[in-house]
Amino acid sequence: QVQLVESGGGSVQAGGSLRLSCAASGSIFRINLMGWYRQAPGKQRELVATITSGGSTNYADSVKGRFTISRDNAKNTMYLQMNSLKPEDTAIYYCTAFVVTVRGGSDYWGQGTQITVSS
Repeated sequence: QVQLVESGGGSVQAGGSLRLSCAASGSIFRINLMGWYRQAPGKQRELVATITSGGSTNYADSVKGRFTISRDNAKNTMYLQMNSLKPEDTAIYYCTAFVVTVRGGSDYWGQGTQITVSS
């Protein structure tokens, strides 16, 4: 069984910073693509950023230059450094990972963590 656990959410004023972590645990053989998604009230879940096992990154236009995704493969952990936060960044943030176990590969999701940015 594989679990993804997010931490680091909370409330911050506009212009502030937060750092999210996503730790994967369980019978993991390898983790391929990892990513962060977010869902604001009344809106669809949207991609924030992704990172490959080799460190290649991709960002949504709305967060480019403000957010930085990274990972520590030895710790099976991914991070999202969020700077210059805006009220429109308010959402539940979810981490996801494609995890390979002895039974094969599958997508896993964390439970989500709330980010609230006040103006």
